[in-house]
Amino acid sequence: MSNHLIAIVGRPNVGKSTFFNRLLKQRKAIVGSQEGITRDRLYGEIDWSGHSLTFIDTGGYIPEDIDVFNSAVRDQALAAVNEADLILFMVDGKDHPTASDKSLASLIRESGKKFILAVNKCDTLELDKQAYGFHELGMDPICSVSALNGRLTGDLLDLILDQLQVEGADQINEIAEGMRMAIVGMPNVGKSSITNALLQKEQAIVTPIAGTTRDSIDSKLKYYGKSITLVDTAGLRKKSKLDDNIEFYSNVRTRRAIINSDVILVVVDAEKGFTKQDKSIMDDVITKGKGMAIVVNKWDLIKKETNTMKEFALEMSIQFKSLAHYPVLFISAKTKQRISGILKKAHEIYELRQTKIPTSELNKFLQKALIMQSPPATKGKAINLKYMTQVNSAPHLFVIFTNYPKLIPSSYKRFIENQLREKYDLEGIPIRISFRKK
Repeated sequence: MSNHLIAIVGRPNVGKSTFFNRLLKQRKAIVGSQEGITRDRLYGEIDWSGHSLTFIDTGGYIPEDIDVFNSAVRDQALAAVNEADLILFMVDGKDHPTASDKSLASLIRESGKKFILAVNKCDTLELDKQAYGFHELGMDPICSVSALNGRLTGDLLDLILDQLQVEGADQINEIAEGMRMAIVGMPNVGKSSITNALLQKEQAIVTPIAGTTRDSIDSKLKYYGKSITLVDTAGLRKKSKLDDNIEFYSNVRTRRAIINSDVILVVVDAEKGFTKQDKSIMDDVITKGKGMAIVVNKWDLIKKETNTMKEFALEMSIQFKSLAHYPVLFISAKTKQRISGILKKAHEIYELRQTKIPTSELNKFLQKALIMQSPPATKGKAINLKYMTQVNSAPHLFVIFTNYPKLIPSSYKRFIENQLREKYDLEGIPIRISFRKK
């Protein structure tokens, strides 16, 4: 199956993200009236007339701006141009060609890539004449479109196929997506740097400014021939710390990324140590039943002694006892120290999440556990555990049938969980145990 890559570029607030969302029929890109909302590359795939088209939504291109932040955004737009098979250059039809438009038009022509000039905000037939003023950019073909109401969107997609010179419909093959792995954590802990280190390229923007990544970004990589979708997310802050609506929606999107992923890498800043917000994030991941590994980044900046790693991990487990069941990886995205171990551990967790233990094995396990420790009698009633089965994986849910399920103390539930983890080496995945009447 052939897949064509189309980069949507243009200066800020011309409607690139609105058009991107229109194509995908969902709010994947953050849209607002504030300029410069989209900062990283976002990828979205559609099928049009039997052809697979992948669109890249980019941040607004401002060639004359030398600010460090806009410089990073500009580099991302240029990276998208270099990646693409075709460039969809979007301009604001309600405006005249600007210096930024002219500069970007020149860059696109020099790239040697196929391109289309899309004049956006042509919401009616009468407004199509707005496109005439953009002929001075020296670009052809030109297509009017309205990202807001979808007008002429189909015509533009047909024109894209014409420019790509595709012949016949591609057969769309469904390929197993494989593991989805999200990288989450507080702002500026190094999530994007870890993403870049894993991808071995500058996929995400990295600057010294906290909160640079506002959208969740999907990237593809292979691990021993197996597909992994890597999701770099915006930093998670407390709701009370959210400065604006855009940041709020970024947080919502990050939490949705957690829901839609199999394994979560929670990144902790080694210099700042384990914080209450880190604990809150991890608790959210566990509650949602996702596999989890804790990645302590910036370990190169820590003065070390013989047991520094053990002491750091112990301190976390003291503050949050459940973390004793989850692996802790000490890495440096900057120096690439122990980066290779991340994918190995994530894949192990992913495989564990899919496992199902046969009922016969679980009942043998239960009998041995009962010999070690029986549930205490409560209110003069003897508790009998009759049999055990696994009813779900990803997350694991085990059901134990008993005569008095409401009388099982939480301490005994923890005992069963600990024995399960030890017996089957269930590190990095949440376990849920339910006692039911039988």
